[in-house]
Amino acid sequence: MALSTALREQIPLMELLKEIGHHGIDVQYIPPQVHCKVFEDNSGAIELAKLPKIRPRTKHIHNAYHHFREYVARGEFHVLAIATEDQPANLLAKPLAVTAFLKHRRFLQGW
Repeated sequence: MALSTALREQIPLMELLKEIGHHGIDVQYIPPQVHCKVFEDNSGAIELAKLPKIRPRTKHIHNAYHHFREYVARGEFHVLAIATEDQPANLLAKPLAVTAFLKHRRFLQGW
């Protein structure tokens, strides 16, 4: 559900860039290719994003959360695995040890 929520914010931006390109407005010298990489540390979420199967344990997830699957199938979104300890989003989502906090803070600041 968190993956779906994050992509709900990204999809309108991608569609806007595509529409700008279709109307011939030059935003760059080369027309932009719109695609997005999403890093997910939950293997179950990665599998649900890539495979359109509904299993007995996932049938409770409302269909509204599966809206981005067509983007994954078309190759516009690439859902990639990342280790939990390397996930920078953990800085915003859960309490971390000081070393992990400093590591992710440095990464987000570009140091």
